Parts: sequence; C-alpha cells; structure tokens
Amino acid sequence: MARENSHYNPNVAIRKYDESDIPQLIEAAGKNPLILVLDGIQDPHNLGAILRTADCAGVAFVVVTKRHSAPVTETVRRIACGGAESVPIVLANNLRNTLDKLKKCGVWIAGTSDHKTSNSIYNTDLKGSLAIVMGAEGEGIRHLTGETCDFLFRIPMLGNVPCLNVSVATGVCLFEALRQRGVR
Repeated sequence: MARENSHYNPNVAIRKYDESDIPQLIEAAGKNPLILVLDGIQDPHNLGAILRTADCAGVAFVVVTKRHSAPVTETVRRIACGGAESVPIVLANNLRNTLDKLKKCGVWIAGTSDHKTSNSIYNTDLKGSLAIVMGAEGEGIRHLTGETCDFLFRIPMLGNVPCLNVSVATGVCLFEALRQRGVR
C-alpha cells in the first residue's frame, strides 16, 4: 500500500480550471487531444481511480461537474497517486454548456451507454480530438448529456453482471482510444 501512494504529495496544488479555460487547455494539449468528462461521479474512490487512469492514459484534462460530484478531497488525491495533481481538472457549472464549448473547439463528444443499440467500443472511431463522457455510478450519463453527445458507444458485456465499475469502464475506454491511436 505504501507504494500505491508514493506519488501523492499534499503540498502540490491541484490544477483547477473553469469552462472559460477550455480553449486554452485544448490549444496547450496539441493535436487530437483526448479529454475525459465525468457526469456526476460521486464515489471519492472511483474519482481517485479515474484521475489516476486519466494520467496514465495521457488525458489532456478532465471535466467534472461542480454539483452532484465528489469533490477532490485528500482521499481522492491518495487514491489518484499523483493523478489529481498532474491532470488539469475543469469544474463545470453546466455540463451541457461545457460540452457545447468543447464542440466549438473542434472536439467530438462520445458518450458511454449501456443500450444494446449503441455501437460497440470496438466498432467506434476514438481517434482525433475526442472527449469521452463517463456517467455516474448506477445511472450512467444523464439524458440531456446523452443528447448532447455526437455519438454513443458501449462496452460489450458477456457475463451475467450488467455493468463494470465506472473506474474500470473508464480504463477500458481510454486505453481502447490509445490503442486506436497507435500508441505503443
């Protein structure tokens, strides 16, 4: 357990931004940024694991809703193992407006869905400037969030359990995007 928290440093500030900073963050990210959007993640352990995974996958920045989401606490920071300090976090007042702002900057919005009619992640193009939207534990992405997405995709589920933990699903999505982008 000591190794898992070895990159956590409570003296390092979290890089927090708001929606107005999105164009600058996208420009700083360079060509074809991969962005992660979290729609109401409430469990601090999930948020920490997601931030850790986002850092490992080279995500340009993470968008988190200000309301109905876990705040970035010391617990989140410890679970993130440095990810909370290294990945910029945009705090969104209104997620739909934030997604529209991303679109205006040339970013495609891909929402995750458990609907059988959604394309499989493995048949979905995750290259280019892309924001992947992950939904809350249990409910998934909200209806209006899904409507704002350019397209929806799902992770195929073959067993009896209906869904993955959101932090695990985030890892599957981000690393499939990296695979498609030819990251080796």
